[in-house]
Amino acid sequence: MTIRPARAEEAGAVIGLWYLCGLTRPWNDPVQDFARALEGESSTILVAQGEDGEIAGSAMVGDDGHRGWVYYLAVAPAVRRSGLGRALMAAAEDWLRARGCPKVQLMVREGNEEALGFYAALGLERQGVVTLGRFLGD
Repeated sequence: MTIRPARAEEAGAVIGLWYLCGLTRPWNDPVQDFARALEGESSTILVAQGEDGEIAGSAMVGDDGHRGWVYYLAVAPAVRRSGLGRALMAAAEDWLRARGCPKVQLMVREGNEEALGFYAALGLERQGVVTLGRFLGD
């Protein structure tokens, strides 16, 4: 697998992977999320591409000026438990480290014990923070 920045023309394949992995929600437009991440100077989407050319994994990475964030970490079900998720997370952290980010953060939905176990195995710890939000759309 090769991990590299996504290209605009790969939006369909990457967004399809996000749907396959259950990462999308009705209130977040994945098409807009993909475009904004690639257009921004402080964000990107990393993809893992197999020798067959298929996109097998992704991680959206951003630097908000205070800390780094990882979103849409996805690994195709057929290649889970192969180390690809770990490699994508390492690549995301390298991307953030190169920009001087002192800390990486991500959010996991309550009840997603599989994801929580994955991140705990990577050494990420639960933070004593409550996330608050409000929709700004119509």
